Amino acid sequence: MQEVLKTAFNYKSQTLNYTRAMEYVAGIDIGGTKCAVVLGRRAGNGEITILDKKAFPTGRRPYSEVLDEFFATVEEILSAQGVKVSQVVAFGISCGGPLDSKRGVIMSPPNLLGWDDVPIVRLFEERFGVKTGVQNDANACALAEWQFGAGCGAQNMIFLTFGTGMGAGLILDGRLYSGTNDMAGEVGHMAMRPFGPVGYGKAGSFEGFCSGGGIAQLARSRAMEALQMGGGVGYCPDPASLDDITARSVAEAARQGDPAALEVYRTSGELLGEGLSILIDVLNPETIVIGSIFARAHDLLWPAAESVIRRQSLSYAREVCRVVPAGLGEQIGDYAALSVAVYTASQR
Repeated sequence: MQEVLKTAFNYKSQTLNYTRAMEYVAGIDIGGTKCAVVLGRRAGNGEITILDKKAFPTGRRPYSEVLDEFFATVEEILSAQGVKVSQVVAFGISCGGPLDSKRGVIMSPPNLLGWDDVPIVRLFEERFGVKTGVQNDANACALAEWQFGAGCGAQNMIFLTFGTGMGAGLILDGRLYSGTNDMAGEVGHMAMRPFGPVGYGKAGSFEGFCSGGGIAQLARSRAMEALQMGGGVGYCPDPASLDDITARSVAEAARQGDPAALEVYRTSGELLGEGLSILIDVLNPETIVIGSIFARAHDLLWPAAESVIRRQSLSYAREVCRVVPAGLGEQIGDYAALSVAVYTASQR
């Protein structure tokens, strides 16, 4: 498997010399369901070629066993590609938070039971002797879209996940911004309404209205109202269908003209517009890249969102900002981990 992407990230001003003909970076993707190792080759002109990828289930097992499988998989891929460990300039680790990127520690992510204060960076560096960095999923995806995707060339970019949850990765003045203790970008916790769908443990939050789970909650609430009135909605004709409601099924109904489904996405789009207006006014980005559900349901969300942005955001900030769907699609996980490696290699 070989896929090539060019990066707009300029490393000439960084400490690591990226003018060598070829060098290698390795990405480590740690998920609650599955894990993956990706090996990439970076040419002097900035092109990244994915050489190999191997995935395996995370499983409900001690993190030490998962790490042993990571180490073995890295060695297997390097051997298969004829690459020496000394030729790898950096490892990049993408993992759900919370974590401390400065200390290189994974701190009890909810989808990784038993991963409590795991010094993941130290463990990889001790095993391979290669510079290693770790970032949470949103930051890793922000780096990927900034270097290889829809945010190429931007100095100030926001990446919004808009998937299972809602989080942000921030590129400010040409650098990843993670805040004092890696909590920058937790936009899903913003309160948008006093009441509403629950997201990030808060009713009426940005995540509550703008995430897969939030859209499903909103749709389920509308369906229950209709059922209690003796009717139903296209995506949920009877009470037995309530548990089957998903953001995807509601989108399918909306595209078939279901008024209730269209209203659900219009509401989510309006709240997305309100959240984006705040980010535009506060951070003055030139690009906002939105992934997952927004990329798949752009036609349903964007008209309402754009209308709100035009009414609520400052014109000078709005006019220099473009809002676009993520460009890397289903491959963003691979490039996210590699982007952390490339970014790590560039840091002092």
